[in-house]
Amino acid sequence: MSGRIHGLDEAAVKGRRVLLRADLNVPLRYGRVADATRIVRLVPTIRELAEKGARVIVCSHFDRPKGKRRPEMSLAPLAPALADALGRPVVFCTECIGGEVERAVAGLGEGDVLLLENTRFHAGEEENDPGFAAALAKTAELFVNDAFSVSHRAHASTEGVARLLPCFAGRLLEAELKALDAALGHPVRPVGAIVGGAKVSTKLALLGNLLGKVDLLMIGGAMANTFLAARGIAVGRSLEEADQHGEARAILEKAKAAGCKVLLPVDAVVAAALEPGTTSEVVAVEAVPASLMILDVGPATVAAFEAELKRLKTLVWNGPVGAFETPPFAAGTVAIAEAVAAATAAGALCSVAGGGDTVAALNFAHATERLTYVSAAGGAFLEWLEGKTLPGVAALER
Repeated sequence: MSGRIHGLDEAAVKGRRVLLRADLNVPLRYGRVADATRIVRLVPTIRELAEKGARVIVCSHFDRPKGKRRPEMSLAPLAPALADALGRPVVFCTECIGGEVERAVAGLGEGDVLLLENTRFHAGEEENDPGFAAALAKTAELFVNDAFSVSHRAHASTEGVARLLPCFAGRLLEAELKALDAALGHPVRPVGAIVGGAKVSTKLALLGNLLGKVDLLMIGGAMANTFLAARGIAVGRSLEEADQHGEARAILEKAKAAGCKVLLPVDAVVAAALEPGTTSEVVAVEAVPASLMILDVGPATVAAFEAELKRLKTLVWNGPVGAFETPPFAAGTVAIAEAVAAATAAGALCSVAGGGDTVAALNFAHATERLTYVSAAGGAFLEWLEGKTLPGVAALER
């Protein structure tokens, strides 16, 4: 983490009003939290602030109300879920700015926790309106950002407020930055990356940034089909981007010039349709039948990836290497996840993974808790991989 960003160890919070930017944009089903991962990860920061005697004011967005009050996007159902996770009461305020908030904050004692209503009910949030940021900051004395997952957005509650109050990184954001720095900022070499997913076109910036930072790039998923096709290999009916062949070849040339080894699949699991339980077979990538499609990497590719993993000290992973959601096309992703988890457990590998599909794949493989760090940040993680400045993080450096 940058030395210019202050953490909670440097914050004198006792008796003070602390505005905490959290990310409580969690999935709800029938009004109840369906996945509490983001809530659980927030608990250490909120609990620490409360136990140190802060008056904690939690703000967050939820979904995309586009500046309008929409009852189905209220944060009200999150208050009891947050209280359960914390083991202490959480008061809910039906507004996030204005007199109602001021009255609620005035009633807080040391260690109390207040949850404000959805910041995106106001258009000024996503517009990073200075007036809205000032209204958010009005009742607080300190600002803590513990929402790395939205720090790629220059919004009032991530970037604007940080200009107005003494600001600090929460424990979750601090851990995220530390893990990311260990992965690509100041990694132990050799460094490798696994990049999968569907499209090359959505990951051009990511691949371009990685080429200058990693020693090995392992490519899987449907995007690998585009690289294979760009090399003149027929991939049958597989998903691939014909208009990206030139970009794929350029990436391979840049990798060669940078001394970065690129590993593409050498065999594949193919089938006529992406359907559960469908008939499949393993073929060399040069022998994909015209009527079939590539849906997973084959065992020889898994073995090649595993062999490379044994020499790596640091790994960044974004994107599954097959259609893992549909049996029987999860085997490649699961096997590689197991190899990464085993190397991490043995102390031989620092493994950092992230991105929505990646997290889902690692959860499917029961490997999430066994990697060094798995980011649930989604877009922020991807933009960091692309080498972009994250406004919410940059604001903490002021």
